[in-house]
Amino acid sequence: MAKFAAAEKPKTPQDVLKMCKDNNVLCVDFKFMDLPGQWQHFTVPVSQLEESSFDEGFGFDGSSIRGWKEINESDMLILPDPATAFIDPFTMHSTLSLVCNILDPITKERYSRDPRSVAINAENYLKSTGLGDTAYFGPELEFFIFDSIRFDSKPHEAYYHIDSDEGIWNSGRENCCSNGSPNLGWRPRHKEGYFPVPPIDQLQDIRSEMMLTLMKCGIQAEAQHHEVATAGQSEIDIRFGPLVQMGDQALMFKYIIKNVAKKHNKTVTFMPKPMYGDNGSGMHVHVSIWKGDKNLFAGNQYAGLSEMALYFIGGLLKHAPAILAFTSPTTNSYKRLVPGYEAPVNLAYSQRNRSAAVRIPMYSPSEKAKRIEFRPPDPSCNFYYAFSAILMAGLDGIEKKLSPGEPLDKNIYDLPPEEAKNVPQVPSSLDAALAALETDYEFLLKGDVFSKDVIEAYIEYKQKNEVDAVRLRPHPHEFFMYYDI
Repeated sequence: MAKFAAAEKPKTPQDVLKMCKDNNVLCVDFKFMDLPGQWQHFTVPVSQLEESSFDEGFGFDGSSIRGWKEINESDMLILPDPATAFIDPFTMHSTLSLVCNILDPITKERYSRDPRSVAINAENYLKSTGLGDTAYFGPELEFFIFDSIRFDSKPHEAYYHIDSDEGIWNSGRENCCSNGSPNLGWRPRHKEGYFPVPPIDQLQDIRSEMMLTLMKCGIQAEAQHHEVATAGQSEIDIRFGPLVQMGDQALMFKYIIKNVAKKHNKTVTFMPKPMYGDNGSGMHVHVSIWKGDKNLFAGNQYAGLSEMALYFIGGLLKHAPAILAFTSPTTNSYKRLVPGYEAPVNLAYSQRNRSAAVRIPMYSPSEKAKRIEFRPPDPSCNFYYAFSAILMAGLDGIEKKLSPGEPLDKNIYDLPPEEAKNVPQVPSSLDAALAALETDYEFLLKGDVFSKDVIEAYIEYKQKNEVDAVRLRPHPHEFFMYYDI
């Protein structure tokens, strides 16, 4: 198994050029992120990449990138980060991939609407406070592997159609839906996908290939397994890392998972709630702050936490409605975050209660393993914004010594109504989360981590292109409920 160990990452421009030579690289692909959180890219021949490229960058036209400036400020400079280099396993011609920062071509300063710039600012701000050196993030990305997906949205019709050989709805089908072979009947029922062995779990091999490909590209994978839902819900756990690095790796994760699936004529979605009647896909985010080799979240308070960790939780709970605009950033996110359906909607903390927004994992007594877990986020987010917002909310709690209150270790669903109504909950819609962000964003501006321009642009983009787009359209289920009214 040694050959599948995570690839050693280059650290300097010279390392990258050697990597190109050793792997007979022909093309270099530059990747960067738009405002909503999608990787963008363009490619140059390897002859264009020189040692000076990592200081001087490459010019390109950013006028059509979603959420960026208007056409009169379209010229941009892309600056590759040598530490992010990996050999793309999916291209026909040998290609080296580099994640990049975006610079203003005149001032040479990082472009404020480049999400990676915000993440770099957040790491720098933590160091400037003297509270710690490194914030470690460990996201758990869940996703679905489907065999086919069809959807459309027109003025006179709207629909989606998901299919999966593994979907329990195919138990009565004469043949297998993807290749016409006989129906053998091995399928996880709704909410029973966690996690029976094959042949009920039909995706063992493809998930293993995904896991091993992640490792070949330099991401340290820890485990893969089926998740709760039928129809191919999956999770592959990767090792935690510093904020910017985990933003990079989460994007690599999506890229690799989707392309391995495509290779097998399957399709992957990271939508939080693609399917009615079964579990949605979340992204629990584990966080700890370290100084040198000391975990500052380990202590002798509740659940083995330090006072600092409790204040961090206090900041998270106070600002949760606002930061959910970044961590649960789609209208679909709130199909998952529904009270009463075992979703992490309660703005409370607990060492056991999984419906609490903040949980303290108790798998290990080791001080090095002590961390907090923020559970409302989902993998539809812009990772750089989401991780930065979580860190800034927590740091605000530490700086202001915000108490998180008493832990909620009771079964929330068994609470009497008069007690349950006192437990605050996350926003019920993207619109509500954006409204919370509009009134609570000062903590994000500290250290110039976020700019007011970025926050305003983000809110405007989400409101116009997502909230209003859904609000203006009749929902297919409304015809089911109301057509004969």
